[in-house]
Amino acid sequence: MTGDAAATGYGFIDRIASIYNKLFVNPAYRPLLLLLGAPITLILFGVYQYRKTRDGSTRRKQEIRSELAAAGMKEQLLAEAIDRLSRKHRFFGQSVTKERLNAEAERLAEAKLNVLVEERIHETSAAGHSQGQLTFSATYRELMGYPLFAALSFVLGLPMYVLMAVYANPYAKYIAERLFMALFVILGVAFLVFTILYISPMSPAANILGETATDEQITAFNRLYGLDQPYLVQLWNTIRDIFTFDLGRSFAGNEDVTVSIANKFPVTLTLTLISTVIAVIIALPIGIISATRPNSFFDYTFMFIALLGLSIPNFWQGLIFILNFSINWSWLPATYNPNNWLSAIMPIVVLGTGLTAAVARMTRSSTLEVIHEDYIITARAKGLARRNVLWKHAVGNALIPIITVIGLQFGGMLGGAAVTEKVFNINGIGSYIVDKQFIPDIPAIMGGVVYTAITISIVNVIVDLMYAFFDPRIRSKMKQY
Repeated sequence: MTGDAAATGYGFIDRIASIYNKLFVNPAYRPLLLLLGAPITLILFGVYQYRKTRDGSTRRKQEIRSELAAAGMKEQLLAEAIDRLSRKHRFFGQSVTKERLNAEAERLAEAKLNVLVEERIHETSAAGHSQGQLTFSATYRELMGYPLFAALSFVLGLPMYVLMAVYANPYAKYIAERLFMALFVILGVAFLVFTILYISPMSPAANILGETATDEQITAFNRLYGLDQPYLVQLWNTIRDIFTFDLGRSFAGNEDVTVSIANKFPVTLTLTLISTVIAVIIALPIGIISATRPNSFFDYTFMFIALLGLSIPNFWQGLIFILNFSINWSWLPATYNPNNWLSAIMPIVVLGTGLTAAVARMTRSSTLEVIHEDYIITARAKGLARRNVLWKHAVGNALIPIITVIGLQFGGMLGGAAVTEKVFNINGIGSYIVDKQFIPDIPAIMGGVVYTAITISIVNVIVDLMYAFFDPRIRSKMKQY
């Protein structure tokens, strides 16, 4: 029992050491590993340097260097370097003093001698004449065998072990890397939007204070909100505020931007989610039916309606709905009211029309492409029922491009729902950004755009994970990643 426990313990240590070594040799993860485990890194570095000074490889290097020096290799390399440098200087017509020539030749000969020493070390190591070179990762593995160091490392290097746990799980690693890349997307969006607003000819102070504002009032306004500071200072303050979730106060109305976004963004997100769910429920069966009955009456009818759905502008469709369902027939409210669910019907339909059409057309084309593959024909030849072949083999493999379209359309609806929100007087994030951009109200616009970018980045991560969920080939590659 004790032996089994010891074997289990050594296996656990080997597993941790293996993960540490993979992180250490990965240039992208190594700085993060050493930084998160800074206390452990310092201890390892001290032990590593101490052992390196006593390591046999250092003594072996000095022995090989002495052997080469005794064989006259240093003088030979120095003579070759002087000859090569002299010929180079003569070719280019350069006049160089003898002292400078000798110093440069000495440097080249020393570098060449170090290369020869390293090559000899590797040769003797491969031939089994050396115990191998001491490595940083090997030092960690050896120290982890001591219970005291292992316990201390888990206490002092907890963030490092969290990183190692994430790295060891392919799905967690995939999500963490996508979220990390999303940070750069958010930084890029913040930089571009702020730069465009900065070079914009519109003056927030003049637009808010009015035409009668004096130069002193405009100067005081710019000083109050930091608009008189250099570009880089304003950019840094804006990015810092975004990552600290403190976007300041808007120029117009002196509202807390974070609170305003927190109140308005859920409205847009809720309408978009409902529209997406309804659109997918309607579009998938339509696309599958059209694909299984190509060139039929159903196919032509559904695809014609889908083409109309793609062609109708949101603002025109919204106005037609208001004219008929609100003004002429008085069935539905013309403007959105969060306390009246009937007022959400028309905005949801308008938002979902284009998505339904796009998903239906993509479902049809993707399913048509899959059902003519060889494995589908083989499944039918085995005598499987048509329905089983369709749902178990065809639809699952056809979902990847469909998921892509849904994800792209969902992100577009989040950022492009401003037109629908203005038509139905919805107090969402889209109309909020549109209202603020004509000032321009920089804190409000930056907050709306950046938090929309955050949501879209999260949606893209979810879409990538759905790829792995529906496609076993992607799931297998993710585990090898």
